[in-house]
Amino acid sequence: MSTRTGRLVPRLTAAAAATALGGAILIPASTASAASRNGVCESGEFCYYFNSGNAGSVSDFTGSIADYGTTQPTCYEFKGPGNGKGECVKNEAASAWNRSGKTVRVYYNSNYGGAYQDFKPGAKGNLNATLKNQNASHRFLSSTPPTGCKTDGTHSKLPTTILVYRVSLNRVDRVPFKTYVKNVLPNEWVPSWPQESLRAGAVAVKSFGWYWALHSTRKTSDGRCFDVYDTTSSQVYRPGSAKASTSAAVDATWGTRMTRSGKIMQAHYCATTTACGAWVNGDWMSQYGSRDKANAGWSHSRILKSYYSGIVLD
Repeated sequence: MSTRTGRLVPRLTAAAAATALGGAILIPASTASAASRNGVCESGEFCYYFNSGNAGSVSDFTGSIADYGTTQPTCYEFKGPGNGKGECVKNEAASAWNRSGKTVRVYYNSNYGGAYQDFKPGAKGNLNATLKNQNASHRFLSSTPPTGCKTDGTHSKLPTTILVYRVSLNRVDRVPFKTYVKNVLPNEWVPSWPQESLRAGAVAVKSFGWYWALHSTRKTSDGRCFDVYDTTSSQVYRPGSAKASTSAAVDATWGTRMTRSGKIMQAHYCATTTACGAWVNGDWMSQYGSRDKANAGWSHSRILKSYYSGIVLD
């Protein structure tokens, strides 16, 4: 059920959507990590193979890589002898062997996004149909990530991930929660608006997602559970759309929790008072109103408390 109306921000251009997370260029790996790569799958490493069945040239890694690169000489390539030697790893791997002591997660998208496949310590085998020749990043997991439908968050602890239903793709992605918030805010607030308006928006976007990560019982028609839609039915989420100004607002308020009676608040918002209509009951925030109040010198906490009744910010 849609909980919001009067969406404010038009869809971004393709060029804007390609902006790197936080407006920064992600460095593929440290010098030490890259220097140890020799095309041999050794103990402690995670290795890709160019062919299925752990055949062909090997590309070995000792740490997480957010983006393999796509062109020589800067990409991570297959280094071992055999079929595929010299080819860039991105979207070219068919199988893997995890010889490290940690679970390694292979992602469909760069920056640890999209569909994924986990390889437990010692696991060896083919990438699944979604990930085969569609691998863009991998991460060594420091702890066991949440699985299934249940979040690891509470009313006092942020969830580490959120399940996002990618409506047009008919796909459910488990997205790191901070990545989700950073790739929602620029699609719901105007990135050029004043800092305190963006910070108020960051708290609202985070609170809305946090609430649904705790409470959602939604399922797709074929039974896959998810927390939020990637559309205006929830909040507009677009991977890779984060901006420097909005990401800074998220970082500045990441430690702020908005509660009512000790529970995370389901923070509604919409463009204007008129658009919000019957929601004028202390549960909604006007996006344009937050801009105007910020321009008048209000802090984000004052803005939030003026719209959401009975809240505590801590």
